[in-house]
Amino acid sequence: MTNQPARSRVILTDISSRAWEHPADRGALVALRKLKGFDTVLKALSGLFNERAVRLVFLGSAIRVDERQFAKLHLLLGEVAQTLDVNELPELYVASNPFPNAITIGMNKPFIVVNSGLVDLLDDEEIRFVLGHELGHAISGHAVYQTLLQRMIQLSGILNSVPGGGLGARAIMAALYEWSRKAELSADRAGLLATQDPATAFRVHMQLASGGHLEDLDATSFFAQGQEYEEAGDLRDSVLKLLLIEAQSHPFAVVRASELRRWVDSGDYTRYLTGDFPRRGDDDAAAVSDAAKEAASSYSETFKNSQDAVGKLVHDIAGLLGSAKLWFDDAFRRGE
Repeated sequence: MTNQPARSRVILTDISSRAWEHPADRGALVALRKLKGFDTVLKALSGLFNERAVRLVFLGSAIRVDERQFAKLHLLLGEVAQTLDVNELPELYVASNPFPNAITIGMNKPFIVVNSGLVDLLDDEEIRFVLGHELGHAISGHAVYQTLLQRMIQLSGILNSVPGGGLGARAIMAALYEWSRKAELSADRAGLLATQDPATAFRVHMQLASGGHLEDLDATSFFAQGQEYEEAGDLRDSVLKLLLIEAQSHPFAVVRASELRRWVDSGDYTRYLTGDFPRRGDDDAAAVSDAAKEAASSYSETFKNSQDAVGKLVHDIAGLLGSAKLWFDDAFRRGE
């Protein structure tokens, strides 16, 4: 980590996690939050498994960050929490692991673990983005709902032994993995709102994709590579991409950078910095139907703008079915 010049950031007072949640992620979260007691049951189930044990593992084997240990990280986490208007800081640990990664664990009291390889790789501003990303996970409650995915993975062996159960389990897990990938896009947006520097956010993904060879990379070529992946090829490539990500909890690094830039270009990021964002005080009034519509609209827009063969096919079929429905509705009304 290197020293960076201090600069002011907008404090996003009373910002709701809905501000950074991807529509497909937010639709699921709003619905789940409406199920009163659902998260309580999941938290209780998690307590029966190893949540307390996992924290003890890191307490005994990693370094807990505070004012005296990794003091710069402690300061950065405090600044990120202030920017996102979070009052209670989660515990932060640095684990001895050369693989550059960070995770948020736990449901009753989520805590963040940053691998030493990531601390060595990134500068202060890039670490700020990572901490904002992980804090976004914690605030959105992703750890609670990730439990569903983990329990399904644990049950998959049993379900595979039941006739027809394996296919059903695979469908459910594929849906949960899809949600998990969208949750990562949400957390990337939280990281950007924390650092308030798109170039830094993009640089983190370039670092992760290259293993730290930032001096050998070019941003224009990097994003062109992402566009080539998204538009790649014929139907075979489209099917291959679906199969490659089916069991991935995270989108590919190049794709994540492209998705984040697309969000910046949409204007939402700039609007939020002016103070025009969803407020926590309005979270209870958030309607499931509105969130579902936004999720459907997001997928529809993705397919509409996609150069991918499968995306175009799905969009064209949807358009054909929609036209057929309108024709039948009109014919039915004339018949009446």
